[in-house]
Amino acid sequence: MTLEERIAGDYKESMKARDGVRTQTISFLRSELKYFGIDKKKDKLEDGEVVQVLRKLIKQRQDSIEQFGKGGREDLVQKEKAELDILKAYLPQELSEAEVSGIIDEAVAATGALTMKDMGRVMKEVMAKTQGRADSKLASDLVRKKLEGAA
Repeated sequence: MTLEERIAGDYKESMKARDGVRTQTISFLRSELKYFGIDKKKDKLEDGEVVQVLRKLIKQRQDSIEQFGKGGREDLVQKEKAELDILKAYLPQELSEAEVSGIIDEAVAATGALTMKDMGRVMKEVMAKTQGRADSKLASDLVRKKLEGAA
Protein backbone atom coordinates (compact mmCIF):
# COMPACT_ATOMS: atom_id res chain seq x y z
CA MET A 1 0.00 0.00 0.00
CA THR A 2 1.45 3.34 -1.02
CA LEU A 3 1.44 6.34 1.28
CA GLU A 4 -1.08 8.08 -0.97
CA GLU A 5 -3.46 5.09 -0.71
CA ARG A 6 -3.03 5.02 3.08
CA ILE A 7 -3.95 8.72 3.25
CA ALA A 8 -7.07 8.11 1.13
CA GLY A 9 -8.10 5.23 3.41
CA ASP A 10 -7.53 7.31 6.54
CA TYR A 11 -9.63 10.09 5.03
CA LYS A 12 -12.57 7.72 4.59
CA GLU A 13 -12.14 6.42 8.15
CA SER A 14 -12.03 9.93 9.61
CA MET A 15 -15.22 10.85 7.74
CA LYS A 16 -16.98 7.76 9.07
CA ALA A 17 -15.80 8.58 12.58
CA ARG A 18 -16.93 12.21 12.13
CA ASP A 19 -13.53 13.44 13.29
CA GLY A 20 -13.67 17.04 12.04
CA VAL A 21 -10.07 18.13 12.59
CA ARG A 22 -8.62 14.92 11.17
CA THR A 23 -10.96 14.98 8.16
CA GLN A 24 -10.19 18.63 7.43
CA THR A 25 -6.41 18.12 7.76
CA ILE A 26 -6.33 15.02 5.56
CA SER A 27 -8.60 16.68 3.03
CA PHE A 28 -6.20 19.62 2.78
CA LEU A 29 -3.28 17.18 2.45
CA ARG A 30 -5.04 15.31 -0.35
CA SER A 31 -5.69 18.62 -2.09
CA GLU A 32 -2.01 19.58 -1.87
CA LEU A 33 -1.03 16.15 -3.20
CA LYS A 34 -3.42 16.61 -6.12
CA TYR A 35 -1.91 20.02 -6.96
CA PHE A 36 1.60 18.57 -6.70
CA GLY A 37 0.59 15.74 -9.04
CA ILE A 38 -0.85 18.22 -11.54
CA ASP A 39 2.37 20.25 -11.45
CA LYS A 40 4.43 17.10 -12.06
CA LYS A 41 1.90 15.80 -14.63
CA LYS A 42 1.45 12.53 -12.71
CA ASP A 43 -1.66 10.61 -11.66
CA LYS A 44 0.09 8.65 -8.91
CA LEU A 45 2.79 10.11 -6.70
CA GLU A 46 5.71 8.14 -5.35
CA ASP A 47 6.12 7.95 -1.57
CA GLY A 48 9.14 10.27 -1.73
CA GLU A 49 7.03 12.94 -3.42
CA VAL A 50 4.26 12.53 -0.84
CA VAL A 51 6.85 12.95 1.93
CA GLN A 52 8.08 16.11 0.19
CA VAL A 53 4.55 17.59 0.30
CA LEU A 54 4.14 16.46 3.92
CA ARG A 55 7.36 18.18 4.95
CA LYS A 56 6.20 21.42 3.31
CA LEU A 57 2.89 21.30 5.16
CA ILE A 58 4.59 20.42 8.45
CA LYS A 59 6.94 23.37 8.07
CA GLN A 60 3.94 25.64 7.44
CA ARG A 61 2.27 24.34 10.62
CA GLN A 62 5.44 24.86 12.66
CA ASP A 63 5.75 28.43 11.39
CA SER A 64 2.08 29.08 12.17
CA ILE A 65 2.46 27.72 15.71
CA GLU A 66 5.38 30.07 16.28
CA GLN A 67 3.52 33.09 14.91
CA PHE A 68 0.26 32.36 16.74
CA GLY A 69 2.25 31.83 19.95
CA LYS A 70 3.83 35.27 19.56
CA GLY A 71 0.39 36.75 18.94
CA GLY A 72 -1.09 35.15 22.04
CA ARG A 73 -3.60 33.05 20.09
CA GLU A 74 -3.46 29.86 22.15
CA ASP A 75 -6.65 28.51 20.52
CA LEU A 76 -5.01 28.60 17.08
CA VAL A 77 -1.76 27.18 18.46
CA GLN A 78 -3.67 24.13 19.74
CA LYS A 79 -5.47 23.69 16.40
CA GLU A 80 -2.18 23.85 14.46
CA LYS A 81 -0.52 21.41 16.88
CA ALA A 82 -3.35 18.93 16.37
CA GLU A 83 -2.94 19.21 12.59
CA LEU A 84 0.84 18.90 12.94
CA ASP A 85 0.47 15.62 14.87
CA ILE A 86 -1.84 14.23 12.21
CA LEU A 87 0.58 15.13 9.40
CA LYS A 88 3.65 13.81 11.24
CA ALA A 89 1.99 10.39 11.57
CA TYR A 90 2.50 9.89 7.81
CA LEU A 91 6.24 10.57 7.81
CA PRO A 92 8.68 7.67 7.92
CA GLN A 93 10.44 7.09 11.25
CA GLU A 94 13.06 9.83 11.65
CA LEU A 95 16.68 8.97 12.29
CA SER A 96 18.16 9.88 15.66
CA GLU A 97 20.79 12.59 16.00
CA ALA A 98 23.46 9.90 16.55
CA GLU A 99 22.45 8.07 13.36
CA VAL A 100 22.51 11.31 11.36
CA SER A 101 25.91 12.14 12.84
CA GLY A 102 27.24 8.74 11.72
CA ILE A 103 25.95 9.30 8.19
CA ILE A 104 27.60 12.75 8.19
CA ASP A 105 30.93 11.21 9.22
CA GLU A 106 30.66 8.75 6.31
CA ALA A 107 29.75 11.55 3.89
CA VAL A 108 32.66 13.73 5.03
CA ALA A 109 35.05 10.81 4.53
CA ALA A 110 33.55 9.91 1.14
CA THR A 111 33.71 13.48 -0.21
CA GLY A 112 37.04 14.34 1.39
CA ALA A 113 35.49 17.50 2.83
CA LEU A 114 37.82 19.69 4.85
CA THR A 115 36.29 23.18 5.01
CA MET A 116 32.94 24.95 4.97
CA LYS A 117 33.36 25.33 1.19
CA ASP A 118 32.62 21.59 0.95
CA MET A 119 29.34 21.83 2.87
CA GLY A 120 27.16 21.62 -0.27
CA ARG A 121 28.77 18.38 -1.41
CA VAL A 122 28.48 16.86 2.08
CA MET A 123 24.82 17.90 2.46
CA LYS A 124 23.97 16.44 -0.95
CA GLU A 125 25.51 13.13 0.10
CA VAL A 126 23.84 13.17 3.54
CA MET A 127 20.36 13.97 2.18
CA ALA A 128 20.71 11.22 -0.44
CA LYS A 129 21.60 8.67 2.25
CA THR A 130 18.88 9.72 4.70
CA GLN A 131 16.17 9.84 2.01
CA GLY A 132 13.94 12.25 3.88
CA ARG A 133 14.21 10.44 7.21
CA ALA A 134 16.29 13.21 8.79
CA ASP A 135 15.47 16.81 9.56
CA SER A 136 17.45 18.89 7.08
CA LYS A 137 18.03 21.67 9.62
CA LEU A 138 19.50 19.18 12.10
CA ALA A 139 21.70 17.68 9.38
CA SER A 140 22.84 21.14 8.27
CA ASP A 141 23.74 22.15 11.83
CA LEU A 142 25.67 18.92 12.42
CA VAL A 143 27.56 19.24 9.12
CA ARG A 144 28.42 22.85 9.94
CA LYS A 145 29.78 21.84 13.38
CA LYS A 146 31.74 18.97 11.87
CA LEU A 147 33.35 21.09 9.14
CA GLU A 148 34.05 24.04 11.45
CA GLY A 149 35.71 21.65 13.88
CA ALA A 150 37.82 20.14 11.10
CA ALA A 151 39.06 23.53 9.87
